[in-house]
Amino acid sequence: MSRLDRRRWCRSVGAALALGLGGPQVRAAEPLKHVPAVGAALRLPDVPLLEGGEFKAGSAQGQVVVVYWWASWCPFCAQVTPSIQKLWRAHRERGLMVLGLSIDQDPAAARTYRAKRGYDFPSGWVTPALESVLPRPQGLPVTLVRGRDGRVAAVEIGQVFPEDIEQLARFL
Repeated sequence: MSRLDRRRWCRSVGAALALGLGGPQVRAAEPLKHVPAVGAALRLPDVPLLEGGEFKAGSAQGQVVVVYWWASWCPFCAQVTPSIQKLWRAHRERGLMVLGLSIDQDPAAARTYRAKRGYDFPSGWVTPALESVLPRPQGLPVTLVRGRDGRVAAVEIGQVFPEDIEQLARFL
């Protein structure tokens, strides 16, 4: 099955399940709390990074920023994170910014996870202070794109295919 066929099949099955066409009644999942809607303004705070340094919100003004919530223990994140890394490496010279936000309970676990896998896109740890400005979603992973205008341009919830992550570069 090709990637396009696989993607169509998954979307068809998901739509059928949401409509209750695939057997027992299945209700569509409610939107996750704290995930901003497409078109909503998204203020980014300064974020201390796991390996040192700081993501400066001022440097993100007028830039495309991919914000990616993840955790070292999340199996779906393990599938998506390599694509986030690849996206950042391929497009950072064109001005794409990435801000990973780990929700691990211990920042050391997040640092170890990143080091073992060679991830070097900027990533911080969600502290209570950070969460008061940029609340973490209830599910993982969550990937969103903040456009040059400071508004949410795209939201991806859960595991997505690598080609879908690659398509986020279209916002540049």
